Amino acid sequence: MTSPIHVNSEIGKLKTVLLKRPGKEVENITPDIMYRLLFDDIPYLPTIQKEHDYFAKALQDNGVEVLYLENLAAEAIDAGDVKSEFLDKMLAESNIKSAMVTAALKEYLGSMSTLDMVEKIMAGVRTNEIDVKSNALIDVSSDDEYPFYMDSMPNLYFTRDPAASMGDGLTINRMTYEARQRESMFMEVIMQHHPRFADQGASIWRDRNHLDRMEGGDELILSDKVIAIGISQRTSAQSIEELALELFKNHSGFEKILAIKIPHNHAMMHLDTVFTMIDYDKFTIHPGIQGEGGMVDTYILEPDGNDGIKITHRTDLEKVLKEALGVSELTLIPCGGGDAIVAPREQWNDGSNTLAIAPGVVVTYDRNYVSNEKLRSYGIKVIEVLSSELSRGRGGPRCMSMPLVREDLKK
Repeated sequence: MTSPIHVNSEIGKLKTVLLKRPGKEVENITPDIMYRLLFDDIPYLPTIQKEHDYFAKALQDNGVEVLYLENLAAEAIDAGDVKSEFLDKMLAESNIKSAMVTAALKEYLGSMSTLDMVEKIMAGVRTNEIDVKSNALIDVSSDDEYPFYMDSMPNLYFTRDPAASMGDGLTINRMTYEARQRESMFMEVIMQHHPRFADQGASIWRDRNHLDRMEGGDELILSDKVIAIGISQRTSAQSIEELALELFKNHSGFEKILAIKIPHNHAMMHLDTVFTMIDYDKFTIHPGIQGEGGMVDTYILEPDGNDGIKITHRTDLEKVLKEALGVSELTLIPCGGGDAIVAPREQWNDGSNTLAIAPGVVVTYDRNYVSNEKLRSYGIKVIEVLSSELSRGRGGPRCMSMPLVREDLKK
């Protein structure tokens, strides 16, 4: 059986990708709650949608099939006839303390068409949308003026993080912050019930029920044998080791994991915000992750031949990558050309977060013009997309896309 998910590299020709078009969830961000929702600013919906549509068309114009998360989730819920079950699970994870509010929300959301329900869950439910009649102390005594019964999910347009394709399977992730933890439920229901994905041979290497955190922005598929994963603000060392054991035990084809330690801060939240692969022998890199002499703490995880893991510590990332990829030469292209001012400015706007759609062909934000020209100087074809509003969410083209199928690289 051919798996509906097949990703054995970062650079193989992209065939199918999962996106989420920004919706009303970005209009349910206010200055008071934007930090809790992991935003530094508030996007303008008409423009962010226009920019996202431009991004999707750029992919389609290059032969990529674009699927949308909201549509697949609704189709999966209907195909599995699990609307009530899905709602129960979503409400249980939405931090609702009142049974009466939970019941009213289930009635309100359940009365909608499935697609409208999915989009409403993503957008969030305000307290003025439903009338809750309750004599429960928790309801009548509350003086909380928080305007939402269910928070919005404005980070959903970063489809890379809730789940990540890996070989002929994927990880469905337990995300770090409460603001994003419900997001992976949509991919879970798709893999369980959508006719295109359920029981079609795709392996679930790690599900969302683990206790420790992992996010897809830290997961990079360097080859059909080697994965790089960031030890970061959003992905723990423990979860990487657990995943390594699963991959090695279940004969995934992956033989080595490079656990790369990066600073734990908001500006460098995932490995792909500071480091991406763009060609057989070329990577983008943010100089800020490199220590003196270009050193980066890197831990190589391999099977020990006895159902365990052997771990080797190295600091010369460039040498480790050469060995792992079997290349004699390697080019690390610095974000912003390595300039002390330009590099951190363009990295803040995801200058290192490139989406390769073929070897040496990348999609980037137009605002990172210094980084883009640097890439072109190395022979990389750069496809620029609009970015004034999309970039406010602190994620670039790689963050906004979850590849489902890539062509294998020629040996």
